[in-house]
Amino acid sequence: MRILVTGASGTLGRAAVPALVRAGHQVRALSRRERDGQDATWVRGDLASGDGVKQAVRGCEALVHLATHGRKGPGAERVDVAGARTLVSAAREAGVAHLLYVTVVGADRAPSGLLRCKFEAERVVRESGLGYTVLRATHFHQWLDKLLREYAASPVLPVDRSVPWQPVHTGEVATHLTGLLAGGPRQQAVEFGGPQVLRTDELVDVWLEGRHLRRLCLSVRYPGRLLAAQRAGALITEATPRGRISWHDYLYPPPPVPSDDFASEHTASPTSPANQPEGDPDRHVYGGDEGYQRQTRR
Repeated sequence: MRILVTGASGTLGRAAVPALVRAGHQVRALSRRERDGQDATWVRGDLASGDGVKQAVRGCEALVHLATHGRKGPGAERVDVAGARTLVSAAREAGVAHLLYVTVVGADRAPSGLLRCKFEAERVVRESGLGYTVLRATHFHQWLDKLLREYAASPVLPVDRSVPWQPVHTGEVATHLTGLLAGGPRQQAVEFGGPQVLRTDELVDVWLEGRHLRRLCLSVRYPGRLLAAQRAGALITEATPRGRISWHDYLYPPPPVPSDDFASEHTASPTSPANQPEGDPDRHVYGGDEGYQRQTRR
């Protein structure tokens, strides 16, 4: 299937494009800048201005719409809402059979701030006349990791114990959306979340340990209507299936398992670590960066 992916260079896009390619699809990836890729064909287009969008959609059988401004404000209106209208118009003209739009769990229950724009974009898709599926996902592991890194620039982390999170791995969301695409338009919204719900303090404690950091955690109460809705559980889902990779699993990934070819290649050599006696002063571990560790504040 010929598929256009918007937001292909974003947090979810970087997982979705390879997943779709592995599934055997011909992927066209939309970006505002010139990019090169081995598997996907990158094309230029801007949803906010509409430049290049019709050309990018032409000839595609399905669209995976991941592009988002990511912050509330006029930019979200231009990219998330007006951009959805631009994409829908181009899809109708090109005769696209399936538009899959990825949004956020809670967009229908807590339409405030950025989620209001997400819900409005959902409405544009629902009323498009196209075959569609809306996939609402909970917060990504990768997004939360980046957010906490930004907060950790300060020696004090503000923590609201009353706010729950249900993080999910982008790789699992990508796999799920690939399956939804293969199943054809659902003409409805479906939800997909992570395997567990954590309070903010639990989330932060695991993150600090996993990133080998020490910070003073200050108990606060986050303000705002969106956080109030999240506190009430509006951004949590009980839908199944759900992801299997927990927050802890994401922060403590298992070591890669070498393939049989790797093992035979490296144990065949007399200089391989596997063939070196214990206590040998010349014994070493392969890896160009072995022993290097980035300095971090503690």
